[in-house]
Amino acid sequence: MSAITVLLVDDHLVVRSGLRALLGTQPDITVVAEAASGEEALVQVREHSPAVVVMDLAMGAGMDGIEAIRRIRGLNQRQAILVFTTYDSDADIVRAVDAGAMGYLLKDAAPEEIFAAIRGAVQGKSVMSPPVASRLFQQLRNPDEILTPREAELLSLLTEGLSNRELGQRLFISEATVKTHLAHIYAKLGVETRAAAIATAIRREGMR
Repeated sequence: MSAITVLLVDDHLVVRSGLRALLGTQPDITVVAEAASGEEALVQVREHSPAVVVMDLAMGAGMDGIEAIRRIRGLNQRQAILVFTTYDSDADIVRAVDAGAMGYLLKDAAPEEIFAAIRGAVQGKSVMSPPVASRLFQQLRNPDEILTPREAELLSLLTEGLSNRELGQRLFISEATVKTHLAHIYAKLGVETRAAAIATAIRREGMR
């Protein structure tokens, strides 16, 4: 059985070195390349076609992890990408998953957790650190906790089947502003369509 090839993406050399050393203890996992930025990650993905990309979210100036995930998925829709970061806010988690991340690990994750996530990613499994899974579950149960008051109001109105124009008239805002709010709602809820957002809104109302 061939080893699982991995690309490490983090702007801190000490993090990449530590993770490379850790993964080097596993005979079935091989780090084939490293990248210190989102731009460099795209180059390395094209050159090495790794089985799994392990990606930090914040990488200083230039392309951040979220944008890099989107672009990598644009190159290969089936590319397995694991987020490996210190950021665990609801918005960060949802944005990463919405961009195409298959898993989300915090940097204090146990070694066994990291190994299992990489092996699972190759098999198409979504792996989250327990704290992240808990936060994501809570966010889905109570989406208005990460939405602004106006976004929460708009989400509630979606269940009435109003058009963007009607939503704008109801809230006294322009149709363009409605579209902007909807885009933010979709990103925060991890959905891509109005129907999925409405389903989330209905689920939220049912759980109150």
